[in-house]
Amino acid sequence: MAKNKFNDGAPSQRQLRVGELIRRALSEVLARGDVHDAELNRLSITVGEVRTSPDLRIATCYVLPLGGKGKEDVLKLLAKNMGELRRLVSKKTALKHSPEFRFRLDETFDRMDETERLLNQDVVRRDIDG
Repeated sequence: MAKNKFNDGAPSQRQLRVGELIRRALSEVLARGDVHDAELNRLSITVGEVRTSPDLRIATCYVLPLGGKGKEDVLKLLAKNMGELRRLVSKKTALKHSPEFRFRLDETFDRMDETERLLNQDVVRRDIDG
């Protein structure tokens, strides 16, 4: 697929739409406990974002367990059940091709906490308040 000269490497509308479709379906599958893995079904996992490759063949899923505990275990469990997750999500989304899933930790919340901590420092507050 040729690169759009206007998007400068930013995801296309199609990538964003498919990513959100996959995020919702994956969230639902995990919330309902549809996977045949009792260990995975015991966990509450947030799917913060799904980014797809330009050809929509790879979906990188940014996840975080509730409370942020056991992050590495969650990644291992998701990777172990990737085939079933992919099949279940594919059924819900009716996409022509089921993308390969890659699971990564969603660090958005950590970055937000760090930003808030920085903004609340006395030196920064003086600069902001003026």
